[in-house]
Amino acid sequence: MPAGEVIAAALAAGATAGMKDTASAAVKDAYSGLKRVLRPWLRGDARQALEADETEPDVWEALIGDELDASGAVEDEEVLTVARRLLALVDPDGSAAGKFLVDAREAKGVQVGDHNTQHNTFS
Repeated sequence: MPAGEVIAAALAAGATAGMKDTASAAVKDAYSGLKRVLRPWLRGDARQALEADETEPDVWEALIGDELDASGAVEDEEVLTVARRLLALVDPDGSAAGKFLVDAREAKGVQVGDHNTQHNTFS
């Protein structure tokens, strides 16, 4: 999985898990830590999205994606380490099985995650 997708997946997983009363302190701490290490990398709408209402992670995830690449955050080892740690905490079995190691180069209409619905029309 490309680094930007790992980070976005970790943010979405952290936001979703963090909304549940059953989320562990480790998950909540890892999610806060990921947001903390991302703040210096993000500007404008992406920074606002990171701080926005976390009940709709798809909205801010779309805003942050391009900025992750443009800012260089996708190449920062600390950011990637924290993102991978959060994914491992939220979904240890999936992480161990390589679930988050998706190669979507040259793919069109890609979704990463469980229980998605997508309708594509390509010209």
